[in-house]
Amino acid sequence: MAIIRSVIRGVGGYLPKKVLTNDDLAKKVDTSDSWIRERTGIRRRHIAADGELTSDLGTAAGKMALVRSGIDPSDIDLVICATSTPDQTFPATAVRIQTRLGIQRGAAAFDLQAVCTGFVYALSTADYFMKSGPYKRALVVGAETFSRIIDWEDRTTCVLFGDGAGAVVLEAQPQHGVIQDRGILASRLAADGRYHDSLYVDGGPSSTQTVGHLRMNGREVFRHAVTKIASVIEETLVDAGLAPDEIDWFVPHQANKRILEGTARKIGLPLEKIVVTVEDHANTSAASIPLALNTAHEDGRIKEGDLVLMEAMGGGFTWGAVLARW
Repeated sequence: MAIIRSVIRGVGGYLPKKVLTNDDLAKKVDTSDSWIRERTGIRRRHIAADGELTSDLGTAAGKMALVRSGIDPSDIDLVICATSTPDQTFPATAVRIQTRLGIQRGAAAFDLQAVCTGFVYALSTADYFMKSGPYKRALVVGAETFSRIIDWEDRTTCVLFGDGAGAVVLEAQPQHGVIQDRGILASRLAADGRYHDSLYVDGGPSSTQTVGHLRMNGREVFRHAVTKIASVIEETLVDAGLAPDEIDWFVPHQANKRILEGTARKIGLPLEKIVVTVEDHANTSAASIPLALNTAHEDGRIKEGDLVLMEAMGGGFTWGAVLARW
């Protein structure tokens, strides 16, 4: 029986030109390259230039994804931008991206905020929209300028984050309803607000009328990350009727190399199947998965027909996973 699947037609990424190395940070706070690398795997991160906005990053990534997809911007009818660092409180960053890319005026466009899990939430949301509504082609963007909400005097957090954007173009296509189908095969989303104070920003329009800075209890986040991520991955694989050894590529949120490797071991995936970009990108929150997808596409690792597993966990806590055949 034919069903509709959301097929990934194109992927793109953008990183700001400015690079901030661990040695650069060691001149600002009490840290070192060896300390950062040992605990996180990070070597450097990209930082948006003065005046370079989240929408600028998202537009660049979206343009690349559209060109590679071969789909005209006027044929896109849904734009979702996952971000925790929008240009403004409103309007949505997505509508700026929509206009700059020449996407049709009648398209739906909105932002989605689930912090580091944002891209997984956005990808799943677009998939549901396309399977149940009139939407045929979607641009899903993850874009962040976390450098704007970092306390650069807090060495426990300032070493972890960077700026960037990634995007994918989805197209609703009829498939056969079997595991060999291209497109999104399964997804799971979850949240638990009891952990709000473990990872948050200490400002906002309603609470302080300020932007605020990122605050994190790193040990608490690490303690929950592998368990929650592994659990949602297992649920997603069960939904799809697949086993871990059938996965071709594991593309996780790039938060910390130890978390990436710990998750892979827990679900029984060999480390060589992990796409790792945290070394050069650091944690770009909602942008990290599409940036990693773009890297693996450009270097030829991910090929048509490959089974790709994506997962993330972020503030809230939120967490989730998406399984797709490229």
